[in-house]
Amino acid sequence: MLSEALQRNANHEARLSNIFGCDLSAVNESQRFLIARNDRTSWPFTENLYNLPMPESKPLVAVIMGSKSDWHTMRNAVETLDELGVPNEARVLSAHRTPDATAEFARGAADRGLRVVIAGAGGAAHLAGVIAAHTWLPVLGVPIQSKLQGLDSLLSTAQMPGGIPVGTLAIGEAGAKNAALLAAAILATSDDTLRQKLEAFRRKQSETVLATKLPR
Repeated sequence: MLSEALQRNANHEARLSNIFGCDLSAVNESQRFLIARNDRTSWPFTENLYNLPMPESKPLVAVIMGSKSDWHTMRNAVETLDELGVPNEARVLSAHRTPDATAEFARGAADRGLRVVIAGAGGAAHLAGVIAAHTWLPVLGVPIQSKLQGLDSLLSTAQMPGGIPVGTLAIGEAGAKNAALLAAAILATSDDTLRQKLEAFRRKQSETVLATKLPR
């Protein structure tokens, strides 16, 4: 059993190296998490009664980012969705570097059961717009901080031509978190359980603010 576990772990390490196209020492823990949470085959441990992956749920929300460096921002969307119990997936796609793969993803998103797409990109941030051009699903854009403080990202995401809407959120981490909350709100219009979770989230948020004590 130990040798089997070691072999699975070796396969897991090799898969990460292959996905990121670099030596595994260059892959940080955030990037490992991003891959492992989307791929049950990468589970590195021997499964037993006390050590099992989480049950697989069909994702309803996709969190897409233009590069792996955007994960620092976009993980806020994933973590918020996870907190609310919304099944989701996360992956890297580039409007410019992987145009065919991005279009293919967008065209097939609805048929795979996705109901909302969150797309974060920086600079010439065309990712959300390109995805919106290929799907009828609601697309929420998150502008990533850039050398121009994210203003270029914001304008690139928000200034869509009439007929191809992108719901654009705030720049950076707040935008990523709010994109997840907005996606959950969209889903909650037909899901009473999720609506109750959102209402509980709001109540807890209000209670935290009201309980704040200022130094004197």
